Amino acid sequence: MKTNTIFNIKTLAIFSFIWLFASCTNLDEVVLDEVLGEDASNPAGALAAAYDRLGDGTFVDHGGVFSLQEYTTDEAILPTRGSDWGDGGKWRDMHEFTWKSDNAIVVDNWNKLTNGITRSLTAIQSVEESSIPEKKLFLAEAKGLLAYYLYTTLDLYGQAPYRDPMNPNAPLQILKADTQIDQLIKDVEALLPDLAEMGTQQTHHGRFTKEAAYGFLAQMYLNRAVFKDRYNASSSFNFTEAAATGTGTDMDRVIYYTSLLIDSGKYSLESDYFKNFARDNDKGKELIFAISQKIDYIRNGSNSFAYVCMERNQRTSAANRGTNAACTTPEFFATWDGNHDDPRFQQKYQYTDGTWFMNDGTDISVPATDIVPKSANLPWFHFNRGIQYGPQYGPILLSSGSLEMVNGRIKVSPLYMEKSTTTRMDFTPSLTFKNPAQAVFAQNEINQGARVFKYEFDPEGGNGNSNVDIPLFRLGGIYTMRAEAYFRKGNTGAAMDDLNKLRISRKRESLYGSTPGKALTAIDQNVLYNEIGFELYWELYRRPQMIRFGKFDLAGTAKAASQPYRRVFPIPQSTIDVTKEFKQNQGYN
Repeated sequence: MKTNTIFNIKTLAIFSFIWLFASCTNLDEVVLDEVLGEDASNPAGALAAAYDRLGDGTFVDHGGVFSLQEYTTDEAILPTRGSDWGDGGKWRDMHEFTWKSDNAIVVDNWNKLTNGITRSLTAIQSVEESSIPEKKLFLAEAKGLLAYYLYTTLDLYGQAPYRDPMNPNAPLQILKADTQIDQLIKDVEALLPDLAEMGTQQTHHGRFTKEAAYGFLAQMYLNRAVFKDRYNASSSFNFTEAAATGTGTDMDRVIYYTSLLIDSGKYSLESDYFKNFARDNDKGKELIFAISQKIDYIRNGSNSFAYVCMERNQRTSAANRGTNAACTTPEFFATWDGNHDDPRFQQKYQYTDGTWFMNDGTDISVPATDIVPKSANLPWFHFNRGIQYGPQYGPILLSSGSLEMVNGRIKVSPLYMEKSTTTRMDFTPSLTFKNPAQAVFAQNEINQGARVFKYEFDPEGGNGNSNVDIPLFRLGGIYTMRAEAYFRKGNTGAAMDDLNKLRISRKRESLYGSTPGKALTAIDQNVLYNEIGFELYWELYRRPQMIRFGKFDLAGTAKAASQPYRRVFPIPQSTIDVTKEFKQNQGYN
């Protein structure tokens, strides 16, 4: 059951809300489009619209929140590749730390997130004014979503707009991260009695359940110290501060909420790490809160996280290709030194007849028996998963529009770059920019960069659509949160136990004897930092992690050392020009 049908209301077939959010701070919304089959004031429709904002580009597209949380870190970079991906420098700004208040990515994500706030407030008002049987549950979910949008906005921008949804004359309030984080924690904790446990009341991992709230509360407590002291020049954040509620410190509360999830018995670690990001992960054992995607007539999901790294001449079928955009950096690639046998680093694909795609020059062909779902019998080629580097191999598209075949099988050949046809498709872990301060490649250098094929490329609906559910909270990440909390409390043994649980639970493919990952024998802060990256790379967690560990300000590939004010993004100038209640963030005036 997918997010777009979570309320089991047959007549809620399509919703298309366009909200008037003047400069994204006017919280008086106007529904301009008809909601087919339902009145726009229907509480289920309003709540569905709030959920829909999660998946409509915001958390599922590389240009959404991903671009702020990942392209600003060592895990991901989108350089200008010859004639591609210039786009006025907006992508390079993210990694070079040169963004300003008019950067299109900064502005667009502000718009998306504050629109999510608006939709959540509308849902709260609609549910409050109703007498539906699900009133208590729907209201708790709407408030949970509001808190999630507010938290993300405060994390990225340091400020967020709010207006009392039940008072049409309420003034606009500007919430600040350092003072609002405690209230957000209290607000979400207050929702717990009214939220459903996952699996009850027709809920699943696409709904904001009690378990989603546990994961969210752990995340807020883990980052609370940063919210309260964002500009701390030495990154010496106070992780031992007394908790906003309950007993103990922030880290005690992280341990409390993560343990509720780990000990619940509802979730278990996947031995095949990449199943968490596969086309059929809607039944995933680790997913606690995720954006449910489906290729259907409503929105069709987003394939962005898979599409963005794959090269244009890498084709899962004759109708599909990648786009040769993002890659990882030499710094992140180097963290894996000595760990290339970790099951999370890379995985080779095996076809049903036993053929393995080795991607090392030894492949001659693979079976053509796998067919792209709902296609005109198109053979489906499967690329390997994880971090891909070195010379690449795969099928070639013929001028006839079909993949090259041999003896009824898909022929595997050396691949060359589509837009530099004499340049071998060699994904070099190194990045050799002519100007080290600018992420710009010459046309014959567009092959560079190790690629992240973590999310399965779904070929069913063209290049852009996908059935892969996008995790926001999953069990693997919960273990990393608890490990970090234990470590910050000085309990390194418990921290190492949690990290080893992740390591040894993951197994390599049968080509390597289904060997489990190797256990750690010692741990320090650097090991902890790297292990979190191994588990959560490309899942929108890296920027907050780098800030917590004092890594975000450091110099790196195409990035000079930066000042603490860059830990938050500027409020778009267009918003400040219209809404005088907003004051620009420190450093951007």
